[in-house]
Amino acid sequence: MSLFSAFNINATGMTAERYRMDVISENVANANTTRTADGEPYRRKVVAFAEKENQASFSHVLGRLGEKTHIHSKSGTNANMTHTHEFVHTHTRQGYTGQGVRVSGLYEDHVTEMNMVYDPAHPDADENGYVTYPNVNIITEMTNMIDASRAYEANATAFNATKSIVQRGLEIGS
Repeated sequence: MSLFSAFNINATGMTAERYRMDVISENVANANTTRTADGEPYRRKVVAFAEKENQASFSHVLGRLGEKTHIHSKSGTNANMTHTHEFVHTHTRQGYTGQGVRVSGLYEDHVTEMNMVYDPAHPDADENGYVTYPNVNIITEMTNMIDASRAYEANATAFNATKSIVQRGLEIGS
């Protein structure tokens, strides 16, 4: 991996995490929006990431023979969503492969139920007096914001470390 690839990988990570923070901010801002332009309550949005596609991606390297592959699984439960993450590390003769991260999609959260609050005086109340509020949990959003912020900071630190290495390399030649 060249040093310029490291810059690119960190830059894609920072861009993806900044987008994630923007979406989280939108969720928090619309936590009490009972009616959007389409007449429905706001629904929480979730960002999905994927490996940036290229010829040396993990999926292509995994198909090669004679290379070591380690898979580590981590499971967790968050509210009504159960998820399993698999961390795949592939060692090749050139080292680790991969060219960064990209946003693979922006999805509405249809797993978490909307919040029903009894308020018959509200203009958006149904015939039983219940108002449907968004499925946004402020605590979850703030936790996700801290996570995205720290991931952004980690990418910025790695970017600056690579920049420092390049600068010192240039000083050797002079």
